Amino acid sequence: MRYYYSAEQIRDAEAPLLQSLPDGALMRRAAYGLATAIGRELGTRTGGVAGRQICAVVGSGDNGGDALWAATLLRRRGASATALLLNPDRAHPAGLAAFRRAGGRIVETVPAATELVIDGVVGISGSGGLRPDAAAVFATVEDAGIPVVAVDLPSGLDVATGAAGGPHVRAALTVTFGGLKPVHALGECGRVELIDIGLGLPPSHLRGIEAADVCARWPRPGPKDDKYTQGVTGILAGSSTYPGAAILCTGAAVAATSGMVRYAGSAAKQVVEHWPEVIATGDLRSAGRVQAWVVGPGLGTDETGAAALCFALETDLPVLVDADGLTLLAAHPELVVGRQAPTVLTPHAGEFKRLAGSEPGDDRVAATRRLADQLGVTVLLKGNVTVIAEPDAGAAYLNPAGGSWAATAGSGDVLSGMIGALLAAGLPGGEAAALAAFVHAHAANASAADPGPNPAPTSASRILAHIRTAIAGF
Repeated sequence: MRYYYSAEQIRDAEAPLLQSLPDGALMRRAAYGLATAIGRELGTRTGGVAGRQICAVVGSGDNGGDALWAATLLRRRGASATALLLNPDRAHPAGLAAFRRAGGRIVETVPAATELVIDGVVGISGSGGLRPDAAAVFATVEDAGIPVVAVDLPSGLDVATGAAGGPHVRAALTVTFGGLKPVHALGECGRVELIDIGLGLPPSHLRGIEAADVCARWPRPGPKDDKYTQGVTGILAGSSTYPGAAILCTGAAVAATSGMVRYAGSAAKQVVEHWPEVIATGDLRSAGRVQAWVVGPGLGTDETGAAALCFALETDLPVLVDADGLTLLAAHPELVVGRQAPTVLTPHAGEFKRLAGSEPGDDRVAATRRLADQLGVTVLLKGNVTVIAEPDAGAAYLNPAGGSWAATAGSGDVLSGMIGALLAAGLPGGEAAALAAFVHAHAANASAADPGPNPAPTSASRILAHIRTAIAGF
């Protein structure tokens, strides 16, 4: 599991180390890791460190100190190192002195021959966009195509939300220390490398799924399992207008686990034609027993759709609500308030606004948590970075997709079927949503890369076809 920490949590963890270590030791520890990462970056791009041209753009405070110490270490390894001091009177004294002793040069502009820039302007305590002088420097760097390595976070991005408050640095690589921060999932940070500086942070409530979690937690049949004990997923989706939603949602549930899928709705004939293993009926009353319901994709918002939503929510089973089900629920939120069984809502931004009364805004984590608490349900807010929040200060998950290939019609129907299957298998709501979102993103990326060598447009049907491959690949 990957964990994310607030700036305050990082500072609290640093405090005892700062008291126990010699003055400046923690900064030099971080700078050594930063210099090592920059050395690898230079090696990848240019073949080594010696003779390479680097420039540190230095702000005031510890972030600038990290950059100066790293530039000093690279200078000692043979790099030609310069530093542009945005506020010379407030540059880190010890770092600046060491840089000068090592033969580093202070410059007024980034030299034209520079091959890599270190962004040491603003750290995790900063806020707002870059000031005009820094913005001008990095505009020139970007125009020149010089890669940037950011110290802790790209300057100008908010550490908690990843939002840009104005001009900001665009980094090829961000090197951070001690623990990941929300910006590293939510913001444009390029590749992110975490340097362990000995903070010993405990697990946090803000986390992200990794491949090992899929291996450990994705349902697999045991020697005594049968098709019923692995979970029976019920699908209430699709209509005569949107039969494809039923096919995609049901097919994804079939692909996600080895149990059984039951379908009830007007697209029963089309569903069975695509997925003959599905038990399908056109009558909700004869749907049969299930362990979880998925309701909403392509369902319609008429009386038939409303009846299906009410039917599912009146059970004591886990329920996932998506698409048309969310539209119906926005008009009748009382249907989920106080519900005891796990309930997962999967809105995109527009559906979120209908449910919450306002758009998610820049702080998508806080907004998702508020809606989860308001309704007492698990909320999955779709996006390039999916945000999942459990109610009552429970866990929240961030899932960066690594691309936007899943932004295609019907992709959400596939995700709903996957989550529903995991709920039927007995996984908790937040974990089911997070695991499914992780695998869904990998399936989307894999579908765009198949057959290769270059990514090409994909579709929900292709994403569905890569679910099993994605699961097997972890």
